[in-house]
Amino acid sequence: MDGGLSNVRFLVRDRDSKHTCSFDDVIRSEHARSIKTPIRSPRVNAFGERFVGTFRREVSDRVLILGRGHLLRVASEFEVHYNSHRPHQGICLQAPETIGFEPELVPFGEIRRRRLLGGLISEYHEAAA
Repeated sequence: MDGGLSNVRFLVRDRDSKHTCSFDDVIRSEHARSIKTPIRSPRVNAFGERFVGTFRREVSDRVLILGRGHLLRVASEFEVHYNSHRPHQGICLQAPETIGFEPELVPFGEIRRRRLLGGLISEYHEAAA
């Protein structure tokens, strides 16, 4: 592979028959781990693919990543936004961390915007008292 996988630590893959033992051997020879998805869980990969697709569309297509450290900072900031503020279609337009909480009505003048990722994403919150 000529060092093409030098920064790869693991590969999550499904249990398709096209991934043979020799495929896993190639991954192992590059000092990476091949992790299979659980048996009879065809949708398990979809959750990871959805997050990666969302991250790609909303962040990495719009931000020039300058290195590993920068990528980790940007990804961790987006992960917090994704789980605590961003609405998800599958759970009635609620963020995962806000399930079960009813939003309170706030007068328009008491709403403040917080910019994330250099203004790429905006979150709106009730102004502090």
